[in-house]
Amino acid sequence: MSATESSSVARRTFVLGAATAAGSAALAGPLAPAAPAAPAAGFGWSDDGSNYVVDTGASLVFKVSKTNGDLTSLAYKGTEYQGYGGRNSHVESGLGTSTVTITQSGATILISVTYGTLKHYYAARGGENNVYLWTSKADTSVSATRYIVRVRAGLFLNDEPDSYTYTNSTIEASDVFAKSDGQTRSKHYSKLRVIDYDYIGWTTGSVGLWIVRSNHEKASGGPFYRSLLRHQSADGGGLYEILYYGENQTEDQRFGLQGPYVIAFTDGGAPSSSLHHANLTTSWADSLGISGYVGASGRGRVAGVGISGRNTAYAYTVGLANSSAQYWGSARSSDGYFSIAGVLPGTYTLTVHKGELAVCATSVTVTAGATTTLDTITVPSSNDPSNASAIWRIGDWNGSPGGFKNADLMTYAHPSDVRAASWTGNVVIGSGSETSAFPCYLWKDVNSGLLVYFKLTAAQAAAAHTLRIGVTTAYANGRPQITVNDTWTSAIPSPPAQPSTRSLTVGSYRGNNHTFTYSIPASAWRTDTGQYNVLKIDVVSGSGTTGYLSAGTAVDAIDLLA
Repeated sequence: MSATESSSVARRTFVLGAATAAGSAALAGPLAPAAPAAPAAGFGWSDDGSNYVVDTGASLVFKVSKTNGDLTSLAYKGTEYQGYGGRNSHVESGLGTSTVTITQSGATILISVTYGTLKHYYAARGGENNVYLWTSKADTSVSATRYIVRVRAGLFLNDEPDSYTYTNSTIEASDVFAKSDGQTRSKHYSKLRVIDYDYIGWTTGSVGLWIVRSNHEKASGGPFYRSLLRHQSADGGGLYEILYYGENQTEDQRFGLQGPYVIAFTDGGAPSSSLHHANLTTSWADSLGISGYVGASGRGRVAGVGISGRNTAYAYTVGLANSSAQYWGSARSSDGYFSIAGVLPGTYTLTVHKGELAVCATSVTVTAGATTTLDTITVPSSNDPSNASAIWRIGDWNGSPGGFKNADLMTYAHPSDVRAASWTGNVVIGSGSETSAFPCYLWKDVNSGLLVYFKLTAAQAAAAHTLRIGVTTAYANGRPQITVNDTWTSAIPSPPAQPSTRSLTVGSYRGNNHTFTYSIPASAWRTDTGQYNVLKIDVVSGSGTTGYLSAGTAVDAIDLLA
């Protein structure tokens, strides 16, 4: 951060909103403050020749290009916030020549943008400092789906894990940087899963600028997906609503109308809870003619009376997904009750997650205007790998590398970050530090060949045993091959389906959870009970490059079954 940037802001705090228990159980639009009887004084629009200019009748005036639908100005209380590097705010990296129209209906102004098969909308409500947005994508003619609000430099302090300046050195691709003190920065390092936040943004204490996310019903990746949220760079900042992003993506892209999401200004505080996705309603937008819009009456609800067979040490999440939409909600800790509202009609796969690990799935059909009530869902004991009796276990089966060495840091830093503990080092069962000493990630070119030392009783050493290694994602088809006591080596397992893009270096361990099993014969064990057995874990693959971009994998749990 430059001295100029530092002096330009007296105080700034990064704030994000905690997701509500209802998760993505939202209806189709925000619950705005009660509609005024008449438009607020000053509310209206004009045409300056190049842009439609919207005055919200509050403290916000914004402009939308009549040529391509870019947001070209975002002025709050007379200060221009839009723009850095000469770039506008827009869908993806900006659309080409589009058809842009504007209409006003009472206290609502709607700007419609059509670019081929893609449609995008901006709406303003009289007396509000908000811009409501919808994006409808019908096919892959636009590669990704995001909206980025580009914010001028110097308005908010540049000091967060996803911030960088051009004086930082580039350490990977063109989007991961190292500061002179060895800490790393990237726009990818958001820390958060979609389920963890309602809004993202910045505040100086007197002005807050936020993106309030949508319910993500047409996004992909589920509740635990991580994606770009914001970044700060030398020439300004960006706030994102990512509706489809291919990096470490586990699902196909969904199409259709997504939104609303909201650009919200405040006097420094958080956005109103009435804007959060769990509180969203759409009555004021029902008659706007937005393509693909489905109001509350066209949606249904799923409610479950409870979930039995839970491990109460963990939070449980219930997800609904099909090729057209996704939703989720949190199960009540006392009994597993859940309710997911605002669901488009259709048949969905309902998945129960322990932490981030899928432990049960069924099918459910949702009908418009109705609630589908489910009896208690029972998670079979065999579906939770933690229930299997183990001689020893490193970590626990929860679908994430949480608790392993460097796991927390890796959601907001590169593996080369100076704050990371050594990626090498062996593990001794019974030391009390098995999990914290075991690295969350293993790479072919960094720490392959890690050793685990353990002892067996005479009875245990006389029998064959199964070793399990759970992984949460893999890069370049990295997968574990094991050797026991330098005498028995497993076959190289086939790689499971995993995203093909970067993952471990861009803040994400979320892929497709998979368990590798190895049947180890009794002849592999040492019969002297005073001696340690030695398990060597190598990462194998014919793909990848070097260092942290060599083939690798993220670890969920490792155990030797009794």
